[in-house]
Amino acid sequence: MSTPLLNALAERHRLPLVDAENIDAFLVPAQGESLHSLLFFPGAGANRPETSDVAVILPEILQVFAERLRGAVIAPAAEEKLKARFQVYVYPALVVVRGGDPVGVLPKIYDWSEYLHKIEAFLDPAAPVLSGPKGPKVAFTHSQGA
Repeated sequence: MSTPLLNALAERHRLPLVDAENIDAFLVPAQGESLHSLLFFPGAGANRPETSDVAVILPEILQVFAERLRGAVIAPAAEEKLKARFQVYVYPALVVVRGGDPVGVLPKIYDWSEYLHKIEAFLDPAAPVLSGPKGPKVAFTHSQGA
C-alpha cells in the first residue's frame, strides 16, 4: 500500500521504503555510511494526525544528523511484522537503530528540542540497546471472588 505521504518521503527526500525482506540489508551500512539508522513507523493503517507531523519533521531530523543517521520508512504492510523487533507499540514512531539493534523509540510527536536531545543521547556509542520486547507496562487480570 502506498500513500501520498509515503510517496512524498520517497520522492522528495529519497527515503527508502523497507519491509521485512530488505530491512536487514538496509541496516548494514555501506562504506562510509553511519552505523545508526532512523526508522519511521507511520502507522499507515489508521488515520492518525501525528503521522503527518512526524513525516514533516523526519527529513529535518535527518538533515540535522546528516553524517550520523540515515533514514528509512517502514512499509505499511511490514509494520505488524517488524514492530516487536524494534519495540514499537504506539504509532507513529521513530526508532533509532545501531547496526540491527534498537537504541531508542520515539512514539507520537515531541517538541523539536526533545527530538534533538533524545536522538543525540541515542547516538552516543555508550547508549545501551533496548533489550527484548517489553510490551505494555500494565496488564489487566480478572479473578473471581469466592
